[in-house]
Amino acid sequence: MKHAGTAADSRALLRPVLIGLGGVAALTASSYIAVPMYPVPVTLQTLVVLLLGAVMGPRAGAATVLAWLALSLTGAPVLAEGKSGLVAFAGPTAGYLASFPVVAFLAGYLPKDDRIASHVSRFAGFLGLHAAILFAGWSWLSAWMGIDGAFVAGVVPFLIGSVLKSGLATALVAAFPRKAG
Repeated sequence: MKHAGTAADSRALLRPVLIGLGGVAALTASSYIAVPMYPVPVTLQTLVVLLLGAVMGPRAGAATVLAWLALSLTGAPVLAEGKSGLVAFAGPTAGYLASFPVVAFLAGYLPKDDRIASHVSRFAGFLGLHAAILFAGWSWLSAWMGIDGAFVAGVVPFLIGSVLKSGLATALVAAFPRKAG
């Protein structure tokens, strides 16, 4: 009996670790799906950040994003365009990156049920969280290129993508099976 409990305990511990590693891998892959732009590339990172929080829950989603950022700090090329290290956290994209764990955490509180009102609320929530990412990025980028230049280069090009990624995230969360009760 003691042996079976140990195996169950190991599986219970291994499952969230593997899910977290899968989340880090998904976030890394989303970084490489990029349209190079200056000073901030267009990627699928925000979509995955939102999904990690919405699917994994607030703590696990934020922890996964933090693990990905920590991996970058070690020099692993997991960020957009293969960037990593302290340079990425002091460069033009730092504001966006800093918002990711907070946004993943908040996405964990969006509704997950199948009522129409929940889908609408989830979409609105994803839009708001994209706005938070853009605001954080714009705020940081403003120190680099001024308020107007940062808005033109760091917000405007991402508006349509934010709406599309919010819709896609809403549809993907609706597609995930949920436990009854």
